[in-house]
This record gives sequence, structure tokens and C-alpha cells, in this order.
Amino acid sequence: MSETLFAFDERNYQQCQDAFRGTNNQEYYLGDYTIEAGSQIDVRAERKAVGSCSIIQLRSKTRLRFRRTWAHIREDATDVVVLWFVKRGTLNVSHQCGTSTARAGDFVITKSMSPFAIECRPDDNAQHEVLHVVLPTLAFRQYIPQEIKAGYTVPADGREFLIAERMLTDVFEDADELADHIQQKLVDAALYVLTDAIKGRDDLAQERQSLSEKRLQDVMRFIEKHLSDPKLNASMVAEACGISPRYLSHLLRQNGTSFSTLVWDWRLKTAHKWLSTTAPNEISIAEVAFRVGFKSPAHFSRLFKRVYEVCPREYRAQAQPAPTDTKDFFIGSPSALQ
Repeated sequence: MSETLFAFDERNYQQCQDAFRGTNNQEYYLGDYTIEAGSQIDVRAERKAVGSCSIIQLRSKTRLRFRRTWAHIREDATDVVVLWFVKRGTLNVSHQCGTSTARAGDFVITKSMSPFAIECRPDDNAQHEVLHVVLPTLAFRQYIPQEIKAGYTVPADGREFLIAERMLTDVFEDADELADHIQQKLVDAALYVLTDAIKGRDDLAQERQSLSEKRLQDVMRFIEKHLSDPKLNASMVAEACGISPRYLSHLLRQNGTSFSTLVWDWRLKTAHKWLSTTAPNEISIAEVAFRVGFKSPAHFSRLFKRVYEVCPREYRAQAQPAPTDTKDFFIGSPSALQ
């Protein structure tokens, strides 16, 4: 069964920047999100988690804008692909290779590790609707290993895209009547149909990246995979990515950071999110510290308090939801988008 990711109207739409990533601030990825004021503001997103991906239905009666820059990418380095099915209105995407416009029935791909901007425009009846699937890039590469340009758009002329959309919509609308493994198989099948259709198109184009952009992506991916290793250092990363430590330092300076600042900030932010979504009986503070690469819980606690002005134990106590009536219950599932 789907859950409400966010809902905005004229009373709270100006707070959308702080709430569009959901209750635990873990869906999607960082970016600048704005809702245009209008005669009627009604923006709602419903989410269904299936394995490592999320199926999200977004509806709006006013114009929406979202922008993700290199600064956002450096800050959270979330590496996901978003597959958009435009059902009503239009979707304008600006990216490094140019601009794309998708209308009702069209299909679009965006990628979180490439800067882009999106504008969602309602149709003549003041309706905008998209169904989009967010999944880790590594999972998407199982279907299409090559790099597809951000903003890749397919016109509404392929039966395979319609079939894939219907399958994903059926899973999204399922009221928990299907077993989890059946839902996963249906999603896998829809992605297979969809990506097979993409691979068969003549206009499939690989994204052109500068060498420095490609190297930076390699660096970020390696750091993310080895963040829990307390021995992680600049020389190790440089060697693994086939560059010199000096060039690594140059790359990071170009993007406004240093190796040590990047790694320690990343570790603290990862721990911060972990503590906000887990209870003490699930994972201890010491284990969180070790699993994000700190050599000792004491060192972790000192740095955490220096940055967040509260020790990890106090922060976790503050972040835990208040007890609810035993008649009520909520089942949540962690997101794929960081």
C-alpha cells in the first residue's frame, strides 16, 4: 500500500523545501524545490517502496521547479536514476547536454549525479501528473550498463513504454494483496521491458562528460563504497581511480572541499541519518561509529557533538518519535535515495 510522501497546499507550500524528502528526510536527494503560488495549490506525492526502488505518483495543480547542482551532489552524493512517465501536463528538463520537453505519454530519464533542473507544468485543465521510479544507478546498470544522457526523452510512440507504465501502476495501486516477492518480480519485468525498448532505439545517446567530471564520479563512488574503512585515505582513493594524489586534491579543490573534509562530513551525515531512523536495540551508537569508519566511539562522539552541538545519545533520544496509542501502527521502509 502506498504512503503519503508529502502534501502541500496554500497553508504550507512555502515550507516545501524542508519537507519534500518525506518524514525522515531520506527520499529523493538534495536540491532546490519550489512551488509557484497560484489560485489553487494542491501538490501531493504518494510513494510505494518495492525492494531498493520507490514508485512515486506526483500530482499538482500548480507549477513546480526542482534544481540539483554540483554543490548538492558534493553534499550528499546520492547516486540514483529516476524514470519519469508523464501522464498529464509537461515536464521541462534542463541538463548539461541541453533541454528536453516531455508531454503526456512521454518518458524521461534524469540522474542524480548529473546537474539538472526540472519544471513541471500543468495542462490547460490545471492538472499535472507523473509516475516516476527511483532506483539505485547500480541496479539500473544491470539493465543498461552504458551511460545514458541526463534528460533523455522518448516520445509517446512505443507500446513497450505503455506496458511498463501499466505494470508499475498496478504495483503502485496494489493494496498489499500481492506478496512482496511478486511485486518485486513485476517491477523487474517492467524495467526489463522498458530498458529493452530503450536499447532498441536509434536515438540512444551516451552522456558526454568532461574527464574531470568522470574522475570526480569515480572518486565519489569509491569513497561511498569504502566509507566504513577507517584506513580510507587519499592515496588509496587516487590509486583505485587511476589518478595521482595531487590530481585528486586538485579535483576536490575545484569542487570546494578537501579529502579529509569530504570524508569526515560524509561519515557524520551518514551517522546522523542512521541515528535518526534506528532505535538503540537495533544498532548501538558504538556500532554506528564503527560502520561509518570511526576508529573509536569516543572520537565519533566528540566530532558529532562539535558539529551538531549535541552528543549522539542525546540526538537519538530527541529524534525518536513519541510513543503512540497501541491501536495505531505504522510500517515504514528505508528509501533508496540518500
